Amino acid sequence: MTEETRAIQVQQEQRPAVRETRSRRVFAPAVDIVETNDDILVLADMPGVRQDDLEVVLEKNVLTIRGTVQLPAMQDYDLEYAEYEGGDYERVFTLADDIDREKIEAEMKHGVLHLRLPKAGPARIRRIPVKTG
Repeated sequence: MTEETRAIQVQQEQRPAVRETRSRRVFAPAVDIVETNDDILVLADMPGVRQDDLEVVLEKNVLTIRGTVQLPAMQDYDLEYAEYEGGDYERVFTLADDIDREKIEAEMKHGVLHLRLPKAGPARIRRIPVKTG
């Protein structure tokens, strides 16, 4: 897959994979992108994100995924040490014109967001009848 034929581009930003916003950190989830003849599959690692806390938004040709991690409250315990940092996920992709935006599908499985981006079929030639009036 060359740069010219790539149907999805990951937004390259001049920021680290983790950034601070408000009081929560925002992580860029790691993604794998697989292209077939018919579609593109994006797999985004978003552990801890429930389906209710996940948002996939398509605006024009920009696809944004966001997820919020709800850390469980530890009642009757005082946290002495923690290695897991809470935070949210966000990643932005630019879609090429050959993606069929009406047929995009999203599914969350075991902490991995599966996005299926079907490619639009080739434009077919069809005759348009001309009416006389």
